[in-house]
Amino acid sequence: MVRAELNKRGPLRVFEKSINGGLGKGHIGVLASKKGVGKTACLVHIATDKLFRGRHVIHVSFSQKVDHIISWYEDIFKEIAKKRDLEDAIDIHDEIIKNRVIMNFNSQGTTIDQVLVSLRAMMTEGNFPADSVIFDGYKLSEASPDDMNKLKTLASDADIELWFSVSLNGENPTFNEKGIPTVLEDRVKDLDVLITLKFEGDYVHFQVIKDHENMELKDMSLKLDPKTMLIARE
Repeated sequence: MVRAELNKRGPLRVFEKSINGGLGKGHIGVLASKKGVGKTACLVHIATDKLFRGRHVIHVSFSQKVDHIISWYEDIFKEIAKKRDLEDAIDIHDEIIKNRVIMNFNSQGTTIDQVLVSLRAMMTEGNFPADSVIFDGYKLSEASPDDMNKLKTLASDADIELWFSVSLNGENPTFNEKGIPTVLEDRVKDLDVLITLKFEGDYVHFQVIKDHENMELKDMSLKLDPKTMLIARE
């Protein structure tokens, strides 16, 4: 399959359609689930899809090492190339990887101000025209109102979209009557898109909790295949 056809027919088009055309620049989106369900894989698939479409992505990791993040990107790319019979896969890989930057921060003691200074430096002094920033492992549920305002300002001023992963603690995390995870109840007003992931049978399924101004629960008709760790149509 050629790259243009992959971009047109990929499952991420369903993902975007489910949230009114996508997250969009200037907005904040969250993928929330229990640990180990597949949030990082989803974020990497979202980021890789953007790279396929010629966009620039900064992946901000708060783990101790970035090796496993790089491995995620390599594995996701290989699975997409194999599943879609992608032509000239090696050349495409080498081309799109130039549009990705991975930044790593210590989860302990690093302030959001330090992260934002580094991001702005990368986009200005580093001359990297980011379209999206992926925050993987940042404890958004613990962010102060001031921190949230700073993140919203970054998204607006830099004209970029921000995606976050949020881990829901415990074996049985709690949700309110609208499906909002309890730990995010105080944050949901600052979010434009909120999606939860949970195992149902053999697959991880997606549910939209907040879609910009719409707070009506809806299924995305997508699943995460635990074997390939790719987002796929149901």
